Amino acid sequence: MQLPISADRRQRKRIPIRQGETAMRLSAVLFLIFFVAGCTTIGQDQRPSGPLPTSTRPAYNLTGYSPAFKDGYIDGCETAKKTSYGLKNERRFAADNQYRMGWNDGFSLCRGKP
Repeated sequence: MQLPISADRRQRKRIPIRQGETAMRLSAVLFLIFFVAGCTTIGQDQRPSGPLPTSTRPAYNLTGYSPAFKDGYIDGCETAKKTSYGLKNERRFAADNQYRMGWNDGFSLCRGKP
């Protein structure tokens, strides 16, 4: 038994799609997906400008040292490790002996031996 074919189906012409066209469409869709995804990601290694909030700074046991030395040590150590937290506050390094000593100690100890 054959089912009746509607008038719409009879009038519709089928256009054959070649394999190359299908692959091209798929490539275009995938490119768009990756392009949009790439534009929306933010680098994890980007550091916000200015000093870090206390809660996001790496923790080191520097009990008994001055706050300036602690800041310098953390900055120097993180710079030696090449993390996103590493920086050298040039103004403070030039003006504050405690910061400078902390930065130098942190950098040299965390760099390790070559």
